Amino acid sequence: MLLGARSAAADGGHLAAASTWLALATLLAAAKLGGEIATRVGQPAVLGELSAGILLGNLDAVGVPFLAPIAQSSEVHFAAELGVILLLFQVGLESSLAEMRRVVGTAGLVAMVGVFLPMALGVGASRLFLPAEAWSVHLFVGATLAATSVGITARVLKDLGAEKRSEARIILGAAVLDDVLGLVVLAVVAAIGVRGQMPPVGEVASIFGLASAFLVGAIAVGYFAVRGIYRSTAKFRTAGVLGVLSVALALLFSGIAAAAGLAPIVGAFAAGLLLDEVSIRPHGSDGLQRLEAYVSPLVGLLAPIFFVRTGMSVHIAGISGRGLLLAVVLFAVAVAGKIAAGFVVGRRPSPDAEAPPDRLLIGLGMVPRGEVGLIFASTGAAIVTPKGPLLADDLTIALVLAVMATTVVVPPLLAARLRVLEGRTGSRDRLP
Repeated sequence: MLLGARSAAADGGHLAAASTWLALATLLAAAKLGGEIATRVGQPAVLGELSAGILLGNLDAVGVPFLAPIAQSSEVHFAAELGVILLLFQVGLESSLAEMRRVVGTAGLVAMVGVFLPMALGVGASRLFLPAEAWSVHLFVGATLAATSVGITARVLKDLGAEKRSEARIILGAAVLDDVLGLVVLAVVAAIGVRGQMPPVGEVASIFGLASAFLVGAIAVGYFAVRGIYRSTAKFRTAGVLGVLSVALALLFSGIAAAAGLAPIVGAFAAGLLLDEVSIRPHGSDGLQRLEAYVSPLVGLLAPIFFVRTGMSVHIAGISGRGLLLAVVLFAVAVAGKIAAGFVVGRRPSPDAEAPPDRLLIGLGMVPRGEVGLIFASTGAAIVTPKGPLLADDLTIALVLAVMATTVVVPPLLAARLRVLEGRTGSRDRLP
């Protein structure tokens, strides 16, 4: 009897493990196929991964219900969370403090307006359409519309051959600062969301101060402790020390951020930000390139799982008329807020450019939310308050659809605007 029970339990464990591996294999294959299709039609791969997730998440409508619950298992959830942590770590690696110091002027102004104006418009739209929801919900809707995807923006500009334009430098600088400001905003609204209500102003200031102090502290640690650690490990003979140590640092900072009540991705971003070229120079002049080469395959393996799972949360049958209308409104607000941010740029040319920067081009370049907006939306969907999930299903779907739309519309609009500008000047305004 006992032996039979043990055998049944073992068989159940084997089946559960097999289901997990099957789910991971299916999600990865679907992500890569969707990404390849999106790339071939001139769209970012992340859009294909999301679309693949939407398809898989709605297979139950055609009699294939087994995949959706499996994909929500704790093992798949862990793989997805690890993927998004590594993704934000990579974004931090690709950002630099030196770049931030160079763009504190024009790009800093664009970033400030580009974060807080869309957030304010998003909060207003949420209050208008969802008057019964708590303030924490409105704030999360606004926060999701705040940041710009620096990765998608940079890729689009490069593909269009516009990476040397004066506008491109402003866009990318502002997008980097957007990431920092957006992550701080995320930390604040996530803490508010967990409480389920708007805390006193003093408490909000405390949360904001904690998030800001964490980022500043992480950078300070980078200038003191991390350089010494990397100098010591440069003497190790074990292969892959640089990559393993860096990923461990990202996980450590993620854990510290979580313990401090912040989103783990804030810690991952901070870890990537502090690992500049100087910090890892003891590992060789090409240390940063080797590190990015180590991290990129990990991100390429795990991050797609996150985006497919996010897409699977979009249940087409559950889209209400209100949810669809809200998605359209949020999309319009998201686009308008970023374009308006581009128009704060002055009309005088910069010292190293012949013509003044095109403000519409700058605004369009700030529009894509991409993976950053999806991370924000999924973070809100995962928060459970004393009254239940922070974001209702139809609101989560509306946010995902709005974010996806901002990612889709930008490449053709940027291409069209560049053609107009080139027709006026007869040449591209390239920086030396």
